Amino acid sequence: MLILGFLLGLFVGLGFWVGKKLQIDRYLEQLIQPLTSHSYQVALPLIPRLRREISAMKRQQEDLERSLQTYKNLLDFAPLGYLQVDDENQLLWCNQQAREILHLQRWQPGQVRLLLELVRSYELDQLIEQTRDWQKPQLREWIFHPSRENATAMIDLKSLALRVSSLPLPQGQVGVFLENRQPFLDLKQDRDRSFSDLAHELRTPLTSIRLVVETLQNRLDPPLNRWVNRLMQEVDRLINLVQSWLDLTQIETNPTIQLNLEMVEVRSLITSVWETLEPIAQLNHLDFTYSGPETICIQADKSRMYQVFLNLLDNSIKYSPPNTTIQIETKLHSAEDSQSPNLEINIIDSGVGFSPEDLPHVFERFYRGDKARFHSPTSQGNTTTAIAGNGLGLAIVQQIVIAHGGTITAMNHPETDGAWLEIHLPITDLETSK
Repeated sequence: MLILGFLLGLFVGLGFWVGKKLQIDRYLEQLIQPLTSHSYQVALPLIPRLRREISAMKRQQEDLERSLQTYKNLLDFAPLGYLQVDDENQLLWCNQQAREILHLQRWQPGQVRLLLELVRSYELDQLIEQTRDWQKPQLREWIFHPSRENATAMIDLKSLALRVSSLPLPQGQVGVFLENRQPFLDLKQDRDRSFSDLAHELRTPLTSIRLVVETLQNRLDPPLNRWVNRLMQEVDRLINLVQSWLDLTQIETNPTIQLNLEMVEVRSLITSVWETLEPIAQLNHLDFTYSGPETICIQADKSRMYQVFLNLLDNSIKYSPPNTTIQIETKLHSAEDSQSPNLEINIIDSGVGFSPEDLPHVFERFYRGDKARFHSPTSQGNTTTAIAGNGLGLAIVQQIVIAHGGTITAMNHPETDGAWLEIHLPITDLETSK
């Protein structure tokens, strides 16, 4: 009887143990099932399998940490600065270039501090906020003025021209790339200064050469004088190139002082420019039309604006096919139509226009566009004389327009397929009669 009771208790205990074991197995099965999609195919005891999954997760975590460290090392050696902030604008990490650009010597890796405490830049803070609010990448340029707690140390700090790109990241974080453009601007200023000095030095000998050529022109008879005439054309071209460069440099250096503002009637100014160029236009039977208000007076430098329309109409004449029309359209935009009152001037020809590759660069100095834009106005036998400018005309036009507070845009006209130059000028003092 005693043995029977022992066996009965043993069976009850074993049944209870088996039930608990099955319950634990089901629990562990549910626990590790999200870790692997093929766990049901592996016939392993649950405890060893759980250990294998945990070990695999540790290895995966280590691989991710190594990859993260690799990317950080790459960013540390990148030529661009990079920093990352959290949803509260606290600096999480930045590379070595960002430390140098923004003077972040006070920040240490692993330290979390508000970016505005480390970098006193309203522009940077606003850019990050806009990127987070709009959830779109942003691009902005500004002059960054570094600050230091020590006032004497600020004397040695140099302002930098920055181009900053930002992009939204998960969980409200924002990544920011910083490009220091100051070395490029310094190099450009040095280059412009060198070219200006060279242009000043060239002007005197070129003038002397021209005087010699003029003397030879009066002393040589045909057919020898045609070589002297050709030489005179090349000397004049060099003199115009030097003068154009000096004009461009002068406008860029001090645009406001160089303007002698007066009331200028736009239509009469454009008409006088066309009358100057009309003999050249008649060679290709080119016509000219004007549409817009009869009288438009704006405050501008008359000689500078004359130069603008002379360059633009001269280009239109050069690149227009025979028996076509060059159009000039003017429109007035009131403050209700746009942010500020302005005069819109459109110059449209029927030539081949600008190639898509040239459009972003047409206002760059010395840029020579697609050769398709050049045509041959005169052909005698196999001899062709191609029209080519010095690459400074549109650059000068742009700087003059900017100096007047305006803008100029180059496009291709959808109807004529020719070049389309659109100018917007402010009309602060304006008298119109239609």
